[in-house]
Amino acid sequence: MRRILIPLSLALFFFSCKSKSSESIRSKEDSFHIELPPAEKIGKKELAAYTSQLTTLFDEKLIKRNFNGAMIVAKGGNIVYENYVGFMDPRSKKIPITDSSSFHLASTSKPFTGMAVLRLVHQGKIHLQDEVTHYFPAFPYPGVTVQHLLSHRSGLPNYLYFMEDKEKWPPQQMVSNQDVLDFMIRYKPDLSYRTGTHFSYCNTNYVLLALIIEKVTGETYPQYMNKTIFKPLHMNHTFVYTPTDSGRVMMSYKASGTLWRQDIFDHTYGDKNIYSTPRDMLNWDAALYSKQFIDQKLLDSAYQPLSNETPSIHNYGLGWRMLNLPNGKKVIYHNGKWHGFNPAFARLIDEKAVIIILGNQYNANIYRVAKKAYNIFGDYLQDDAENEE
Repeated sequence: MRRILIPLSLALFFFSCKSKSSESIRSKEDSFHIELPPAEKIGKKELAAYTSQLTTLFDEKLIKRNFNGAMIVAKGGNIVYENYVGFMDPRSKKIPITDSSSFHLASTSKPFTGMAVLRLVHQGKIHLQDEVTHYFPAFPYPGVTVQHLLSHRSGLPNYLYFMEDKEKWPPQQMVSNQDVLDFMIRYKPDLSYRTGTHFSYCNTNYVLLALIIEKVTGETYPQYMNKTIFKPLHMNHTFVYTPTDSGRVMMSYKASGTLWRQDIFDHTYGDKNIYSTPRDMLNWDAALYSKQFIDQKLLDSAYQPLSNETPSIHNYGLGWRMLNLPNGKKVIYHNGKWHGFNPAFARLIDEKAVIIILGNQYNANIYRVAKKAYNIFGDYLQDDAENEE
């Protein structure tokens, strides 16, 4: 186990390039760089207080409860807690987890896809009210828009279920994003509900969004994300998994320590399959405070609750989950679960705090402890934190 518990100032400097208006951004940009906000000045006593409270919380509620992974918590760009616990393979205990160990983000990948789409909206290459049939004319569900996909209001069925039909798909054959689209065109699985009527979380939406990104940019989703997000933000250990990465990526494990083997859905992306580290995710959080990275109006729209049929503190915007608490506090977040990976990523906008916990051995305490950490920065009413992807 390696710890870094002394408060640190996060240096987030990138070399500059010429600023470009939305009209002048080329479809095939050269590598560019985003200038991120500098760390705020916070007193040593305040930082030390955060560190002390977080250390107690994580030690008692997570680390002592079979946690294997990595964590960073920051306030105003200042790291107040950083810890790397366990091993790449918790069974052999040979290779320790470090700050360069990349974890599968599972559904915490979805905000990346969502922000990539919104940036293309800003450039005029995608419109939120475009129907999927605009990009794929044979798509058999008219009326489903890009905004429906982003907000999980499409009514589309989940490919993780309909492609398990052994009469229509070979049970051992890996599934690609294009395979999902082709299957829907050929077999037309029934909608789960009428499009636009309510929220229902569905991975199919983000598989299709990745295909739309590829269609309008002429690049593969992994290439486009690397060129326009990961490299500009110096996310040096972040990438989209492809079959060529087999054998070199971190695997995941069940709570018992048993290896969680891959299945036919391990090659699809957009809904999942981004790998990253806590330090890279800290750059991602900082970028979302930079107007150079994304238009503020579009970002604000991503944080607006779009499913209000049933009153709830839980809601979903454009690529983001959110808690809208009765005391006026708001949490922008997206957790995930894929095999034994179950990351938590939460942004407390009022305090400019971020909680990042990545694990590769399934541990439901990750969700609970992440939520309890909100209370260290404000009154977030999380004493009875629930599990939620």
